[in-house]
Amino acid sequence: MSSAQCCSNPPVLNPSSGAGHVQKLGDLDSYVSGSPHSKIAVILVSDIYGYEAPNLRNLADKIAAAGFFVAVPDFIHSDPYPNEDFSGLAVWLKDHGTDKGFEEAKPIIKDLKSKGFSAIGAVGLCWGAKVVIELAKFNNFIQAAALLHPSFVTLDDIKEAKVPVAILGAEFDMVSPPELVKQFEESLSAKPEIDYFVKIYTGVKHGWTVRYDIQDESACKPADEAHKDLLEWITKHVK
Repeated sequence: MSSAQCCSNPPVLNPSSGAGHVQKLGDLDSYVSGSPHSKIAVILVSDIYGYEAPNLRNLADKIAAAGFFVAVPDFIHSDPYPNEDFSGLAVWLKDHGTDKGFEEAKPIIKDLKSKGFSAIGAVGLCWGAKVVIELAKFNNFIQAAALLHPSFVTLDDIKEAKVPVAILGAEFDMVSPPELVKQFEESLSAKPEIDYFVKIYTGVKHGWTVRYDIQDESACKPADEAHKDLLEWITKHVK
């Protein structure tokens, strides 16, 4: 499921943003941050606005500062959704399916493993959450998954998860409303063999973790809270 919230507060893209750089991984341009000598990696899968969003790259830098090598691949091939007009999203999605993102994630994971990374986590935001939950349905791709204000993720997807899953939801989310997130939590709680973390953040809307005004303290605070929880989850399971 998607809604107009998927297109709200679009970022001003900046290919020069972030402390890292762009390199090829699995044949895709990827923003990378952190030491390549680390043995633990995290893949960030963007929303529909892609890997040049400054707040997304700053999140990658935060995770990298904790000792991870972080990759943000260009799964949408330099063709981000152009604006905040929801009417064109269905057409855009025909050329940018999450199934394609899932298939393109496989060679990236293979590439990272060939470089010596022994543990890999994946974090998906909005559109990217569907890519990540598909990876989580297998035991051989990633060690843990995190879904931030997910789009297109269904209860059946959650039931098929085989690795630890964190879900960060918003109180005001028309895409994955709290009622659906609670269903996700109930499904995960029925699988004692899989660790999980589910939290609904009050007073925020879909996309709050990366699509916020860095000059707005009231927006930065809940985003920072989510980033902290995310980093704790990754540190716990990707090691």
